[in-house]
Amino acid sequence: MTTQADAVVIGAGIVGAACARRLSERGLHVVVLEREPAPAAGSTGRSAAGVRVQFSEEVNVRLSSSSIAEYRELPEAGYRPIGYLFYVPHAQWSAHREAARMQQRLGMPVEILDTAAATRIVPADPDGFAGATWCALDGVVDPHGITMRWLAQARSSGAMVKLNCAVRSIERHGERWRASTAGGEFEAGWIVNAAGAWAGEVAALAGLQVPVQPARRMVYTTAPLAPAPVYPLTVDLDTGLWFRPERDRLIFGMSNPADTGFAEGIDWTWLETVYESALRHFRWFETLSIDRRACWWGYYETTPDHQPVVGEMPGAPGWYNACGFSGHGVQQAAAIGRIAAQEIAGEPAFIDVAPLRIERFAAGAPHPERLVV
Repeated sequence: MTTQADAVVIGAGIVGAACARRLSERGLHVVVLEREPAPAAGSTGRSAAGVRVQFSEEVNVRLSSSSIAEYRELPEAGYRPIGYLFYVPHAQWSAHREAARMQQRLGMPVEILDTAAATRIVPADPDGFAGATWCALDGVVDPHGITMRWLAQARSSGAMVKLNCAVRSIERHGERWRASTAGGEFEAGWIVNAAGAWAGEVAALAGLQVPVQPARRMVYTTAPLAPAPVYPLTVDLDTGLWFRPERDRLIFGMSNPADTGFAEGIDWTWLETVYESALRHFRWFETLSIDRRACWWGYYETTPDHQPVVGEMPGAPGWYNACGFSGHGVQQAAAIGRIAAQEIAGEPAFIDVAPLRIERFAAGAPHPERLVV
């Protein structure tokens, strides 16, 4: 038996939930297909949950700003404006200040600080830093709570969410797409590829090439601290280290550029590199101990320029990509859901996402997002 729908959304993470909610609100019959036994079980549920407007590309500032505005009004989001502090080395200072001024021009409350002001927020050895930027609007949310709320709203508008329902094949049938799963076949005029780190593989099922690859990321967790830490989410752009409080602990990490593919589990050998990097500017890290049972890992869904792929696929009518967020899916999901629904309805998007079209890769002139944590 083939289930008919207007749109099939592949992936029940936060981006897929956002798209399903907004499409179903418009009266479309939506089916969400999720390979896992529960929603938000992939990158969404393993996110470090930060949201920020401090990006180097204007489109990302706009997407995150709009999404944060929505999270602030959503009780399930649990939005906490703890702020983001970026420590910036001399080599990156000029470009970083230029990005901060762009953020300010867009109305973001971003402050450019000298190192003395920054160290009053988070203690650090300022040697090697030219300055810092701070934004009190940035913070953290509850990605799981957001996803579940949006899926509940989608269901109330008639959407169907199918769990344990991995897509096995996707074919074009006339003017519609047919997705085959162990739970049956689903046919729709639109496919929304919101499969996160698996988005490239999902596209390949339909014979399409979407340049999204998985990259494993670690989140290390300290033992409980007394008193509980009150730092903002802090990023050291010299080393790539980031850390933030989580109740009475600190969580922290640093991207390993060599850690790509679907490797699973926590890389404990990488912890030594992260720890040594932390001591370069934050000597107080030597007083911290690790709770190995509280650490976790997850996937980024990366693209060559660390920017998402958004929009209808050229040469594949009815195929819509909402993937490749390179660690920023939680931050931008609310806006992306609105944009996907608008564009599928034939309306202009409320934010111009032309820089995020997949055609940029063929043109050979993408603008990479530099502020990737």
